[in-house]
Amino acid sequence: MVSLAKRLKKLFGMVTPEESKTVLSNFAFLSVIQAINYLLPVVILPYLFRVIGPGKFGLIAFAQAFVQYFMILTDYGFNITATREISLSGQDPREVSRIFSAVMTVKLILTFVCFLLLCVIVYFIPRFRNDWPVYLLSFGAVIGNTLFPVWFFQGIEKMKHISYLNIIGGIFMVTSIFVLVRRAEDYMWVPFITSCSFLITGIAAQYVVFKKFRLSFKMPGYKGVQRQLKKGWDIFISNVAINAYTVTRIFVVGLLTNTTVTGFYAIAERIANAVQTFPLLSLSQAIFPRLSKIYGRNNALAFALMRQIQQITVYIGSICLVLIFFASPWIVKVVCGADYPETVMTLRLLLAAVFIVSANAFRVQFLLVCGRTRIYSGIHIIMSMIGLPLIFLMVISYGYLGAAVASVIIETGIFILTYLSVGQLKFGPKKQLPAL
Repeated sequence: MVSLAKRLKKLFGMVTPEESKTVLSNFAFLSVIQAINYLLPVVILPYLFRVIGPGKFGLIAFAQAFVQYFMILTDYGFNITATREISLSGQDPREVSRIFSAVMTVKLILTFVCFLLLCVIVYFIPRFRNDWPVYLLSFGAVIGNTLFPVWFFQGIEKMKHISYLNIIGGIFMVTSIFVLVRRAEDYMWVPFITSCSFLITGIAAQYVVFKKFRLSFKMPGYKGVQRQLKKGWDIFISNVAINAYTVTRIFVVGLLTNTTVTGFYAIAERIANAVQTFPLLSLSQAIFPRLSKIYGRNNALAFALMRQIQQITVYIGSICLVLIFFASPWIVKVVCGADYPETVMTLRLLLAAVFIVSANAFRVQFLLVCGRTRIYSGIHIIMSMIGLPLIFLMVISYGYLGAAVASVIIETGIFILTYLSVGQLKFGPKKQLPAL
């Protein structure tokens, strides 16, 4: 604990009081967002699991994993590239409006393409056609996610607005589920309510953008669209690669087993994702735009900051994950209403993967801070080429436990490749990194 306190003191001594205040404020607001996005669903998991049963729960989890691929496509690489571009624009209203207009136009076009693709898949593939209403209702979350410009608020470092909006969306979702989902036959309300929650927050976010920040929307030309697609390409490929071995786990389990087994596995993964995301993602999102600005002034200082933050994360993660590891049987029993040893084992294996992710999160992010998007992309492409067939092989051989084991192997590989890549970067007090 003394060592951790010293590291925190050293960390805050590296930046100005204003920068520390901005990062801590944004971290607090983003933590609220993640608490809503992940902890509130965890609160309603026990209720849904008991009311609609593991079979219907697994079907909904499978549908959500399926539409997640469309979210990847519509997000493209903008959560990184647009955030960084807006953060470096100096908040010039005309420039910010230009960036916002171009990014939103591309995202809306991609959303329309995704909807057409969904209709084709649902119509021609029996596995999806049999439960087509679930998939169509789930797609509303993709539209709402497109409308919600998280990248804009991150770029201008004004996270409190999305905190308030997510509170509204979270309360609506939880309240509606408890009111409308009373029997197993009510399971169709779940994707409908989830999509409505996304749509409400997305539309409200657009209102805030134009009302409070007074941006003007101007339809970009072909070159503007092409420019944004080109800037986000490496990150998009990376996101596709990352989700090839993350979202695909539930999808593969659903394809190769049944909805009941998928439901039990989905419970373990939802809990593990909540642990991994909260509050690590909040800290990562709060730090990224600020660290990008610091890197522009002094790359050596930015690198030192990253190392301190990463070490602090490892200390805290070690303590928290050990406690959750031993509490896993109790957590699963509370959520599922009974003892499920296989689910407990799955959760514990996934927690090992979560620890590796947390021990590598800011090292990976630093590749984006210093503009090494090709290295970032290359690491995840390599591991997706290894990980995707590995997941299929492990699920075929060991069922849903195999998906968890594959996760540990994949995250270990990413850790090793990232550690070696970042270790080769050279920094000096006034020297800039050579271009790739």
